[in-house]
Amino acid sequence: MKPDLRSAWGNKVLVGDGAMGTFLYQKGFPVGISYEELNLTSPEVIEEVHRSYIQAGAVLLESNTYSANYDKLSKFGLESKVEEINRTGVRIARRAAGETGYVVGAVGSIRAGKRANLSSSELKKYFTQQITALLEEDVDGIMLETFYDVEEMHLALKTIRKHSSVPVICQFAMDDTARTLDGLTLPEAFRILEQDGADIIGFNCRTGPMGIKRALGTLQGSLTLPVSIYPNAGIADYVDGQYKYGASPEYFGQMAMTFAEMGSRIIGGCCGTTPQHIAEISKALVGYEPEALPEPTVKPVERITIAEHLSDETGLGGGEPTLVDLVKERHTVIVELDPPRDLDINKFMKGAEALRRAGADALTLADNSLAVTRMSNMALGHLVQARTGLRPLVHIACRDRNLIGTQSHLMGFDALGVNHVLAVTGDPARFGDLPGSSSVYDLTSFEIIRMIKQLNDGIAFSGKPLKQKANFVIGAAFNPNVKHLDKAVQRLEKKIASGADYIMTQPVYDPELIANIGKATAHLSVPVFLGIMPLASGRNAEYLHNEVPGIQLSEEVRNRMSGLEGEAGRAEGVAIAKELLDAATEHFNGIYLMTPFMFYDMSVQLLEYVWQKSGRKLSPLFR
Repeated sequence: MKPDLRSAWGNKVLVGDGAMGTFLYQKGFPVGISYEELNLTSPEVIEEVHRSYIQAGAVLLESNTYSANYDKLSKFGLESKVEEINRTGVRIARRAAGETGYVVGAVGSIRAGKRANLSSSELKKYFTQQITALLEEDVDGIMLETFYDVEEMHLALKTIRKHSSVPVICQFAMDDTARTLDGLTLPEAFRILEQDGADIIGFNCRTGPMGIKRALGTLQGSLTLPVSIYPNAGIADYVDGQYKYGASPEYFGQMAMTFAEMGSRIIGGCCGTTPQHIAEISKALVGYEPEALPEPTVKPVERITIAEHLSDETGLGGGEPTLVDLVKERHTVIVELDPPRDLDINKFMKGAEALRRAGADALTLADNSLAVTRMSNMALGHLVQARTGLRPLVHIACRDRNLIGTQSHLMGFDALGVNHVLAVTGDPARFGDLPGSSSVYDLTSFEIIRMIKQLNDGIAFSGKPLKQKANFVIGAAFNPNVKHLDKAVQRLEKKIASGADYIMTQPVYDPELIANIGKATAHLSVPVFLGIMPLASGRNAEYLHNEVPGIQLSEEVRNRMSGLEGEAGRAEGVAIAKELLDAATEHFNGIYLMTPFMFYDMSVQLLEYVWQKSGRKLSPLFR
């Protein structure tokens, strides 16, 4: 009778299997199908793959269930077959493993590094459905593989431990970075998993043997658990219409002993590996007897929770006072001026200069607001800063850029010295002037705040350390024009917990509501900039009230603006805004003025009104 899995890896290095998906691709199955569905439609093909790895020397097989969760299978209309696909996958692997082999149920990340907007309850539901199906087939263990962040791995592992004491192998997708996607160091991440009940920790996918060796090297001296290693066969190359991997089986054989000596107790292969790679690993380990895992030679990592890590606050560097510094001392005014919709920037730059002379503390530029295409706020922000000396505050929407583009965009802002940003979700593309374009939404507004904060720690979105730290001052948006203000404030508190340094609200048109907002946000640890946008006409008022999300006008304001156009409409709009400023400056030091239709003279009048009320004397430099 074979020993249980924990005993087996305690006495020797187990040889795992190789790739399933890329091996099926080499066999002619196209990219873009559900390889897990083949458990039902072509079970003989899956069993043949498993048997080829057993014949090559593998003693540990993963079931063909990596993406067999509700979320992934629903993309193929297979969400009703989650249990059937998982159960069948284990049975196929069990037949191939025979009496002496081991079968672990493969469970992949649902987020897959994309920071998908899935709630914890959804993730728990999907993990529970898949994991219980695997456990009911009496697997020898569960392998959690290709996870990018500790938060999701933690959730999956806790789900397993709620139902079973089965051995659990936890593997991150990582190269030579020293941190997970959510910013934890590897010792911190692995200590959390050890506390949660992981049996083996390790790496798979994303990189070849050398990258994983470097990642593993960062753990030397702090390992208290055995390690599992499943590298890719190098980096994929697209040659003659085919994806090919360059790392040879012989190279994998050479690296197998290195991994074994670094504490690995399971060694297999991931993308691009074949039975030939596994055969070389098996050959290299013949007769190898592992030593006991070394005792830690460095001070153990203190117990750390994910919540503690995510709530860490980053200090902001720099010599010039930030808006957060200024608003603690006096009334501080941010003025918004929309980037133009064409290529002519002359009026925009004249407006920026006029607002500088009027004493604006910052000029804020939206990021294609309402999903309408406008000039890049990166380019304009740099020009404003260079030509006028006025501080730019740029909006960054989650809608238009994937993770790669978002980090690249932020790195560009850092290089230009633009360090005040406002993180927003962004209106869906289908509502803008190019309705056929795609909305990306790789990140939620909560996540983008946290990821920008991570750049301040000198950590890239990928978890890779950067050579220097950014110093972004991060704003979050707040819509107080809602039925339940208390619930909106609770959501706002979560943004602050994610790392927001200040808040900018949607425009408010009711003095009573301004007072209520002041009371509801008085306990917050960060300053609030109360939004006020002067109305330009009666038509403008009705449009904002009826058609723009997040804006509500009082009946009194709508009646006062009714029928007014041109100069008369703008004059009344400024008068109403001054009354709102009276209320706003009583409760808030921070004011956020929004300029309608490039009528920057309206914002100039309001700036002068704020400084008159506050008694601030502008330096001649402003003039």
